Amino acid sequence: MKQDKHESKNNGVKIGLECHAQLLTRSKLFCSCSTDYHNAEPNTHVCPVCLGLPGALPTVNKQAIRYGIKVALALGCEVQPEIIFYRKNYYYPDLPRGFQITQYDFPIAFNGMVRIEGDGEEREIRIKRVHIEEDPGRLVYKGTIDTAKYSLVDYNRSGIPLVEIVTEPDLRSPKEARIFLNKLRSILEYLGVFNGDLEGAMRVDANISLAGGERAEVKNISSYKGVERALSFELTRQRNLLRRGLKVQQETRHYDEVRGITISMRTKEFEQDYRYFPEPDLVPIRIAECVHDLKAEIPELPDEKRKRFIAQYSITPEHATSLTYDRHIADFFEAVAARIDPRLCATWIADVLKGELNYRSITMREALNRLTPDDFVSILEYLKRGVITERGATVLIRKILDEGGKPEELIRSEGLATIEQSEIEEAVERVIRANRKAFADYLGGKDGALNFLVGQVMSYTRGRADPKEVRRTIMARVKSKERQPEGDAHS
Repeated sequence: MKQDKHESKNNGVKIGLECHAQLLTRSKLFCSCSTDYHNAEPNTHVCPVCLGLPGALPTVNKQAIRYGIKVALALGCEVQPEIIFYRKNYYYPDLPRGFQITQYDFPIAFNGMVRIEGDGEEREIRIKRVHIEEDPGRLVYKGTIDTAKYSLVDYNRSGIPLVEIVTEPDLRSPKEARIFLNKLRSILEYLGVFNGDLEGAMRVDANISLAGGERAEVKNISSYKGVERALSFELTRQRNLLRRGLKVQQETRHYDEVRGITISMRTKEFEQDYRYFPEPDLVPIRIAECVHDLKAEIPELPDEKRKRFIAQYSITPEHATSLTYDRHIADFFEAVAARIDPRLCATWIADVLKGELNYRSITMREALNRLTPDDFVSILEYLKRGVITERGATVLIRKILDEGGKPEELIRSEGLATIEQSEIEEAVERVIRANRKAFADYLGGKDGALNFLVGQVMSYTRGRADPKEVRRTIMARVKSKERQPEGDAHS
């Protein structure tokens, strides 16, 4: 059998993901309980339906179905004309009914695709299926899962609508898995059906195998970075087993985020173990008629927006990718670029602002409470007019993100306005006198000494001098020294 080129390149690594994303509906999938359970007391957002009490009958949330169809359309899937809910039977304390209401033979859609970029090439990751199901409750262990003497159950999450997106085993490394999840998150947030900032909003089950071994399923990974770490550990574990001549068994494993390891939970189940059968309390639902209307609601998605940004704003592909990953950053960029040079905007938003947001672990959505597009336009206009330096612009961004305020007020209160040429010349003279050896080195042809002197002047002026003017002034100082008669020069 011919070996896949990507499989050969990655030593037979195969990874498939089952991604469970919470949909942003106001009520749960089969009852009217609120989905706003975050930070609520345990077991306060529950009713007889989501607690699985005898006689309680489910009623389907229409909005959740519409959101699921939009996800399938955005992923290029073949939407099915009719869906049927099934019972997936297994016992676990967080599943109050003893079965989960999900979809099996008749899901929302099959056969989609997501393009990702990694290691300099674009790859297509096939989507096997998209379906809707209810979320179980949440187990809280007192200790780690393998050492806890008991666990507590919170059913607030029970019945939250999930869209499950199942990939084919097309991913070839833990890094690719992370890249895929970031791209998927971006698409879901563009659709407005998902908020990735909420705790536990996306959880992943990952199937991973190596050539010559069975696959292991790593369950309930609850963060994007956690997926890469969990799969890296599991990959190393399986390689070590095969290297020692041992067999990799098909099993289900749990990822312990604290210790960064996977733990064996049970022998891997098969589909027949779940005894799927149609949910008798819910009728089949025909969805074909609403597909056309929902197609019209699909917004411009990241890949299309990236292409438009490159063509419309003449920015680099790298900047376009960075700006379109987050819908709020893309909207912020367009609001600023409508009033000032788009390429200048792209540089300052992609390279500076995003770095400051990452450093503070905040999102653009949160930052908008303090930093508005109007503020950012003002900062760039002050920069273009030479009122502030690049360092001054960066300080303004940091100050506004941390404390709030308006650019013009902060320029005055923080003393960020650029200094006059006479002040630059005075600062250069002082620095040269204090660093005679560095100045002599530069006179002797050591170009690195010039960078040192510029840095010293910038430090002396607290960043208020224009670095280009500082460099020009030092070079002019050198030329004037060279014109002095030998023996008359002095510093």
